[in-house]
Amino acid sequence: MVQFCIAYCGILAKHEVCATAMTGKLVSDTTGLNVFRFLEGKGGGAEQIASRVAYDEVDLLLFFRDASQQKMSEAEETLLRLCDMHNVPVATNIATAEVLVCALGRGDLDW
Repeated sequence: MVQFCIAYCGILAKHEVCATAMTGKLVSDTTGLNVFRFLEGKGGGAEQIASRVAYDEVDLLLFFRDASQQKMSEAEETLLRLCDMHNVPVATNIATAEVLVCALGRGDLDW
């Protein structure tokens, strides 16, 4: 995630960025981006982000998950399900994230 945010810092800087605690700290410290930080992912951060999705406060979700894990947590499954329900574009890998962030930079997601 940090490497991705370094590469697309110019686009991300024009938007409100939020993340779970550790990811947000790493991204902020490395890129200088202003990152709103929720709780740790396993400490309720995923639920906090899901709540924002449910209230239509999230335009795009970058959720780089570990494909070697066979099962996601219930909170992660809920987060992805809410994104589907509320039509929030989700990237779970770098290739999809690049497409979505470039679209964000062009204004394609300004709905």
